[in-house]
Amino acid sequence: MSVDFPEFVEIGILQQRKIEAEIIKPIYEIMKREFGLEKAKAIIEEAVANAAVDAGKEYAKREPEGTSVESFVALQYLWEKDDALRIEVLNNDHYQYNYNVHRCRYAEMYQEMGLADIGFLLSCNRDSKFIEGYAPNVKLTRPHTVMNGDGFCDFRYQLQEETKAEK
Repeated sequence: MSVDFPEFVEIGILQQRKIEAEIIKPIYEIMKREFGLEKAKAIIEEAVANAAVDAGKEYAKREPEGTSVESFVALQYLWEKDDALRIEVLNNDHYQYNYNVHRCRYAEMYQEMGLADIGFLLSCNRDSKFIEGYAPNVKLTRPHTVMNGDGFCDFRYQLQEETKAEK
């Protein structure tokens, strides 16, 4: 007798962050009690940042042609899956990917879970760390985030100029 398994279903980042947050929440509560709020936040920040760099490197390994702005854009469906983000793309070419987020379900989810105080650390702070691991020649600037109370997020990914040694 054989068992048919359904095809692998890739979950979106929103669902992945929810699962992670459900695990992190009780650990964070204990760390706050044992080490204090600031130390607990610092530990979360360091651990999540390191995990994001590692995740970026793992995704980079899957790119047979190497990473680029275009290959990064092709991954964006994972962050947008489940209507997680409402975005407005401003520029999308070989050198840049710029967009604004007008609705962020990540922020809404952390608020509902009682984790709004570390939502930035659990999600937003990962963005620059992920791209650092994925494509070190692409930099992110984002002065505004919904998570921190701004009305929008302004993602600006920019391919950095090649150094003379690389040319």
